[in-house]
Amino acid sequence: MYGIVLKINVVSVMIEKETIHKQKILIFHPALAPYRIDQFNSLNELYDLEVVFLFDRIWNFNIDHRNLVKECHFKISYLLKGPRYKGRLLRFGMLRKIREVKPDIIFGYEYSFTTQYLILLKSMGFITQKVGSFIDDSLDICMHVQSKVRRLARDYSLKHLDFLVVMSEGVAHFYQGNFMVDEKQVIVSPILQLPERLRKYPEKIESSARSYIFKHHLRGKKVMLFVGRFIPEKALPLFITTIAPDLIEKEDVILILVGDGEEKEVLSTLIREKNLGEKVLLPGKYQAEELYGWYLCASGFILPSLYEPFGAVVNEALIFGLTVLCSQYAGASSLVRPTNGMLFNPSDSTDTLEKFRRYINTLTPVEDISLVDTPILMEDQKQNFIKEWGKLGHE
Repeated sequence: MYGIVLKINVVSVMIEKETIHKQKILIFHPALAPYRIDQFNSLNELYDLEVVFLFDRIWNFNIDHRNLVKECHFKISYLLKGPRYKGRLLRFGMLRKIREVKPDIIFGYEYSFTTQYLILLKSMGFITQKVGSFIDDSLDICMHVQSKVRRLARDYSLKHLDFLVVMSEGVAHFYQGNFMVDEKQVIVSPILQLPERLRKYPEKIESSARSYIFKHHLRGKKVMLFVGRFIPEKALPLFITTIAPDLIEKEDVILILVGDGEEKEVLSTLIREKNLGEKVLLPGKYQAEELYGWYLCASGFILPSLYEPFGAVVNEALIFGLTVLCSQYAGASSLVRPTNGMLFNPSDSTDTLEKFRRYINTLTPVEDISLVDTPILMEDQKQNFIKEWGKLGHE
């Protein structure tokens, strides 16, 4: 009889767990990016999440969108009609979507027209839910607002938003100290990817890495890697100009720039003028496992940006065991510890050279590679993620 009662109790507990109510979250977000998937998937484990994308794909991002969608464990929908003005947009159907989903909490992004519209709907009584926004700014960007319009939008939004999702403790403290935002209203949730997803196909990654080592004669070299767009904000010409004499002097050091962008010709010209043809390589743009192969066959990673809201590539580099020489202006600088890299000021040539030389001395030349033997240098953020998003008061 006791055994029967015990079994009934166990079944009751299992049923109760399965029927626990999850609060609904509705997020309006520009587009599905690979580096957002794990954040949204993890959020869906805590809440009943639906993300409404305002574009069907990221512009100038050459990747199979269908494969990205397959990685998503949360509900996805789209709103693709509405006015656009100088990169800003507002989509028709937002109120209809809110009434259809009946969420408990709604998020916009940045201080965008989308977020302003959500604030307007609440102030006019059309919605009653709590409203928040994802703010991707680095601390430097918070302290040096780009325009008066953005400053006005920020100052107005902060009076009406119930929650802010920010990238670092430093940014959280900025809002708490300068705008008297309560600590419980600020969720610190950097854009982090899970190692188990990025390192899921070790054979493909190792195969790509070995082909790069062979093709570009990387064995025995200290390979510095950059991954990203070739745009002015990344400050690649400035960085290369600063370290050029050292690159020429150090026979075993190579800089590889993986990516593409508007400054490609500028970089190619600079490389020729500085006689760096064998020291700075531009192999092109890569995605998924072919990109991860570059991380695996490098010795270290560099991000020299003068303007960088976050920098998801820093997270990727750490996942693949690379220490990072990171700009102090990047939001992802919050991920760098003395054990996994160092920070520098890319606008200061003296500091850049000093940190570059110190960093190079810590690197190991490329030899045999093995993903399973490559340690992950990224701290586990799962418990912190749960704690921070618990501020929404999930049941």
